[in-house]
Amino acid sequence: MRQDMIPEIEKSLNDQIKHEAKASAQYLAMACWADAQGYNGIAEFFYTQSEEERAHMTKLVKFINERSGTAIIPALDKPRAEFDSLLQLFEIFLEHEEFVTAQINDVIFKCLEYKDYNVHNFMQWYVSEQLEEEATARTLLDKLKIIGDDKSGHYLFDRDINTFNVASEQGNQ
Repeated sequence: MRQDMIPEIEKSLNDQIKHEAKASAQYLAMACWADAQGYNGIAEFFYTQSEEERAHMTKLVKFINERSGTAIIPALDKPRAEFDSLLQLFEIFLEHEEFVTAQINDVIFKCLEYKDYNVHNFMQWYVSEQLEEEATARTLLDKLKIIGDDKSGHYLFDRDINTFNVASEQGNQ
């Protein structure tokens, strides 16, 4: 039996679809920049991040549709495509993850406000996912801050980025 969605919750979820889509597009642009700069490992990292955000968006789309809502696939503005440094790239990565976390928290608040515990329960997966995403972004940014402008450090960072087990470093399993 399908359950109708509360209009305000449906709007919040559709807004979240847009945030996930924007993150996916931004990370794809970051991957392209890294590829063009010769950072193949970092490019692969951001290609993977882009796909993950797209999967997060798709999960929301399916959830809305299963609950008799109408998922809206948003038009997107062109993402930022130029960056001054690896440090800036990962600062923007962290900023995006913090923004998405804040938006998810807004959805959760609205769920509690309207006593929509089914959507609240569904959104808990996103809460856990964001804890992991922010931990990853912070850890990688911290590593780049330690490296500074050292080109050999950038080389090793690029080589090893996809082998970091960031979640376990932070204690998030």
